[in-house]
Amino acid sequence: MNTITAAITAVGAYVPDYVLSNEVLETMIDTTDEWITTRTGIKERRILKEKGKGSSYLAIKAAQNLIDKTGLDPKTIDLVILASATPDMPVASTGVYVASQIGATNAYAYDLQAACSSFLYGMSNAAAYIQSGRYKKVLLIGADKMSSIIDYTDRATCIIFGDGAGAVLFEPNHEGLGLQDEILKSDGIGRDYLKIDAGGSILPASKETVENGLHTVFQDGKTVFKYAVSGMADVSEQIMERNGLTGDSVNWLVAHQANKRIIDATAQRMNLDEEKVLINIHRYGNTTSGTLPLLLSDFEKQLKKGDNLIFASFGGGFTWGSIYLKWAYDTK
Repeated sequence: MNTITAAITAVGAYVPDYVLSNEVLETMIDTTDEWITTRTGIKERRILKEKGKGSSYLAIKAAQNLIDKTGLDPKTIDLVILASATPDMPVASTGVYVASQIGATNAYAYDLQAACSSFLYGMSNAAAYIQSGRYKKVLLIGADKMSSIIDYTDRATCIIFGDGAGAVLFEPNHEGLGLQDEILKSDGIGRDYLKIDAGGSILPASKETVENGLHTVFQDGKTVFKYAVSGMADVSEQIMERNGLTGDSVNWLVAHQANKRIIDATAQRMNLDEEKVLINIHRYGNTTSGTLPLLLSDFEKQLKKGDNLIFASFGGGFTWGSIYLKWAYDTK
């Protein structure tokens, strides 16, 4: 085949050592392990405790893991895309710093922010660069230090989020493998339901915004849950229909790990057997941009060349979508 497709050819990941379990949260807020588990599917999450380290630290670790596993020369990387909702700082691009730190000195880099859909949107971007023929190696990293924007007295949010990162390498493929199709959506109605009020250009940081706790995540859980269930399920079903796929022909659902009930609802709409649904939310919670690549890393050995993967995500804004990808390699 002469047509260039964009395939994932390598995966890397990193999560911090510190484990914040449901039992520890029981000592911090009014909750129980049973309450958290039944409503979210989460048992524990990882937290980056070291002072002075942000999302770039997680991203560098995940990228380095990929480089070490594959022997990739970072100087051959053409582009680094950092998907993140928690950049190290305003203005200065975190992705640019990450690229420099991993030795990708011939690459250009940028940040992509679409809340929990950042990595999914990044897959579309990375694939487009490869398919254009202009670039041969695009490194896409999803990394978030969600603990930096969470109020650990707010039971509605602190039980959900964790820190982590994953990275994938996109390269040209001439066998018809890689990204096949995508449906990406957004709707500004979500701006009111999942947000951080202060710290941006509308409400800059001040003594009052800090004292009033306006620099941490606010989530209207019921509304977000309703939109997420319908959004993720709708696009996943649509992309299957558009590509002639059935529950039998889809090998794996790679869904954003926000809530086990949302993932289950999506799988049911797709008529997928439970064993085809990749799950690690119980180990990491919602790592936002890190969830999809962390799934690929955890289950890499089970993925076979030619497998049909359906990716799905939903995030603040609202942002959501689904991508159909054919896996390009067997893990040795």
